Amino acid sequence: MSQRLQKVNELLRREISGAIAKDLEFSGALVTVNSVEVTPDLRQGTVHIGLIGDPRACREALEQIQRKRGYIQNKVAARVVLRYFPKLTFTEDDSVERGVEILNLLDEVDQLPTAPPLDPEQDEASEANPEEPPLSDPSA
Repeated sequence: MSQRLQKVNELLRREISGAIAKDLEFSGALVTVNSVEVTPDLRQGTVHIGLIGDPRACREALEQIQRKRGYIQNKVAARVVLRYFPKLTFTEDDSVERGVEILNLLDEVDQLPTAPPLDPEQDEASEANPEEPPLSDPSA
């Protein structure tokens, strides 16, 4: 991806996020614009929306954003000057939810009991003299 395309993606992400935050209200859902990906010809753009909260409220929030697509697109197009403004498509991005699930699983794994050491005598000897290397067998 070219540096220009990355800059356009980031600029659109900020402007779309601002337009959504100022002009739309959501009850029971936290809405974030995670990323924007436009095609190299700037004709199409996919906006990845992160939704956190009650599943029903999240579904309604995404539907509201999709209904207001033209309004959001026109508002952002007035602020961002491009030769061709991309037609925006809004999709749900569940990466935040997956990340929270993974963190919860890691916390559960961390709380599981651990197995005892394989050789208790060797572990006690190494704890008693941590600086001394283990004795080697001269007959070997």
